[in-house]
Amino acid sequence: MVQAYILVQTEVGKAAEVAMAISRIAGVTQADDVTGPYDVIVRAEADNVDDLARLVVAQIQGVPGITRTLTCPIVHI
Repeated sequence: MVQAYILVQTEVGKAAEVAMAISRIAGVTQADDVTGPYDVIVRAEADNVDDLARLVVAQIQGVPGITRTLTCPIVHI
């Protein structure tokens, strides 16, 4: 299992709407709108890195109102 945080920037005034839409996507375990340089922080999981990439590119980035994402895989050291 691979887990990651996805930091999301949105169009002005779209953070809550984007967080709600992302939270409905399978594989997303949490999506919160926040303040700061990013507007939404998402926690997601997938079986492997390729599936995680597909989740981010094909589903999360397709949500209207998103302008940029940054994916941060979780590592266990």
